[in-house]
Amino acid sequence: MISSIRTARRPKSPLLAGFGGTLALLTLLPVVPATAAAPAQDASPRVVTPAERRTSAYLDSLQGRPAALKAFFKALPKGGDLHNHLSGAATTEYLIKLAIDKGLCIDATMTAVAPPCGPGTRPAADARTDAAFRQEIVRAWSMQDFPAGESGHDHFFDTFGKFGLATWDRGKLLANVANTVVAQNQFYLETMVTPASDSARALAEKVGYDADLAAFHRKLLAGGLNKVVDEAVREADEGDADFRRTAHCDTNRPDPGCRLPVRWISQVSRGSTPARVFTQMAVGMRLAERDPRFVAVNLVQPEDWDSSLENYSLQMRMLKYLRGQYPGAHLTLHAGELAPGLVKPEDLTFHINEAVRVAGAERIGHGVDLVHEDNWRGLARTMARRDIAVEVPFSSNKQILGIAGADHPFNAYRRYGVPIVLSTDDPGVSRIDISHEYQYASETYDLDYPTLKDLARASLEHAFREGRSLWAAGSARTGYRMVPACATSRPGAGNPTPRCLDFLSDNPKAGMEWRQEAAFTAFERAHGGRR
Repeated sequence: MISSIRTARRPKSPLLAGFGGTLALLTLLPVVPATAAAPAQDASPRVVTPAERRTSAYLDSLQGRPAALKAFFKALPKGGDLHNHLSGAATTEYLIKLAIDKGLCIDATMTAVAPPCGPGTRPAADARTDAAFRQEIVRAWSMQDFPAGESGHDHFFDTFGKFGLATWDRGKLLANVANTVVAQNQFYLETMVTPASDSARALAEKVGYDADLAAFHRKLLAGGLNKVVDEAVREADEGDADFRRTAHCDTNRPDPGCRLPVRWISQVSRGSTPARVFTQMAVGMRLAERDPRFVAVNLVQPEDWDSSLENYSLQMRMLKYLRGQYPGAHLTLHAGELAPGLVKPEDLTFHINEAVRVAGAERIGHGVDLVHEDNWRGLARTMARRDIAVEVPFSSNKQILGIAGADHPFNAYRRYGVPIVLSTDDPGVSRIDISHEYQYASETYDLDYPTLKDLARASLEHAFREGRSLWAAGSARTGYRMVPACATSRPGAGNPTPRCLDFLSDNPKAGMEWRQEAAFTAFERAHGGRR
């Protein structure tokens, strides 16, 4: 079973949800470290084009016009979403539909349970005709109007246990999420699932933990690790087929999501036993080397759980060992999703540091406790030097941690030249979309259009997509100069040269970034005049 586990205080139900299937190979966006606040010392000046200046002026002219601003940010090309949990990304309304289609029941806590509907439960189908009941479910399954006096942190994570039973159909969830991503003018998605969850748990229990990680790894291989990976591949195949049926991909009227490139990140339940955590890590990394639909591993569940805190350093050492065994697997880590008052002060001092310096993470998810980390300035410089991006979901950080505005380390990362990619985390639960996150960033931190454009570029550059980048040496450090093969071609202004076309065809990442640049050309013509 593929599941998506994201519970809060205690795993209340087998949070499932996952799904992993990949869609076609298409395109996506480029990288971008920080913004123009304080570029790294080796950064080249960012040249602002006349079209960008005009578009920035147009954005300024929209202040005080909410509808026009919303339309601007929806139309803005916004790269890819690199921090996304599939079950939490589907809209709440769609989850209710799935619960109805499955004949599920809703108990007194607004949790979906299996039929038949006994005392104290109601058929989910009642939500079709009972508007008040439907709204109760929406509030319980999302952050909409969550009860006053309740912790946003707890309500957020508890939603996953409530709607979990409705999220078994990976392909259907993906169809909903992929269509939303395309409608938001994004070009790529990396989303998180837990492959072969039950089989990985059974293998861990059968083999038993060994503190000698090399010995433990050998025992897992001998005990059937490859069979678990085989099961994960079959799950992905089934999910792909279900997605294609649901999205009508093989008909003459395919859904928009059919053209979206999707990659999967294998989740590891950090609150589990060391045996299960290591086993899930090994499954995810082996899977990423075997199946191109899977690209990376990540740890999920709250960092503030007692078990998460107790085993954090051990888990970073586990990842360091396994990365040596599976160098082809990428690593992005939830780290620093903490705030003062949620944990003891000493627990705020090392999570991002160890994720970067011990585990070797290539991206950091959230990274909210940056300025509380030991030698945080040195950490930020290291992240900038290594081109380690931070995935920033503003709404999630505010809802779970109460961190927003000047309290958020967004500007601190920018000052030190750390690449930033805006993301949604769980947009279905948060009741937002990526356009909301871009608009929030622009209004809260006074970002102009070129900065927003480079944030979108960053989300493609830091995607774990195969192939070389469109940008010479990668990232904004070169001022976004194209590779020599495409230096004389202009996206959105005619066909690329044969040499450039060959380069784009051979490098899916560059091809996706080229599409993004062509979309920017069209956007700037519509919102700022011709170049």
